[in-house]
Amino acid sequence: MPTDSAPRPVTLTAFLGVAGFALLITIVRFKSGQDWVPILDSANLVIHEAGHPIVGLFSHRLMVYGGTLFQLLFPALVTFHFKRGGDAVGYVFGLVWLGENLLNVARYMADARTHLLPLVGGGEHDWSEIFSRWGVLDSDTAIAGFTAFLGWSLMAAAPARLFKAWLDTSQNGV
Repeated sequence: MPTDSAPRPVTLTAFLGVAGFALLITIVRFKSGQDWVPILDSANLVIHEAGHPIVGLFSHRLMVYGGTLFQLLFPALVTFHFKRGGDAVGYVFGLVWLGENLLNVARYMADARTHLLPLVGGGEHDWSEIFSRWGVLDSDTAIAGFTAFLGWSLMAAAPARLFKAWLDTSQNGV
């Protein structure tokens, strides 16, 4: 079992698979017209919704943060797990997944004042509540723009990092 000192080699197939995954997400997001990747974002929504009651068990006031917290924490933990195990492919896959979730969070943030997105169960709008608490509701689109920038940056930089790892593997004859 590889450890931090002995990373798994990166194959060209693995690099192309993860880069293709990132590209597919990008294409589907733009073609959907709604920035939605059906299977992936439906799974992300389930994780988001599960976060509310789980955090709510500890604090009703913090429950509104639970959705976004879980939505970002889940891929971050996957990323950390693979990084710690020396698996560059899993690590980069996790980064792409985290970046895609940041894009979803940004979309939700940008809707804080307009309330155009359909909400699960028709409940309260998390980011309207959060931004109102923080006194930054009028900055929803600016904050969302920065969050989207982070998401797109992760999705672009992660495959580039894996490409470098593949080059290192192929140059070392692994």
